[in-house]
Amino acid sequence: MKKGLFNLSEVATYFFRKKDPNRKSNFNLRTMHTINKISILMFLAGVVYFIVKHI
Repeated sequence: MKKGLFNLSEVATYFFRKKDPNRKSNFNLRTMHTINKISILMFLAGVVYFIVKHI
């Protein structure tokens, strides 16, 4: 398996990134990132539930 194929550090750092002061932010971009964070959390909760249910 390739080393860079599945990297959990990218997912972990997505939640703790500092805002870039040079990048413009608008409502659509903030909404997109909020929805992405919610969907990642729901997916991880589903994986944990699946693991717990089947053990």
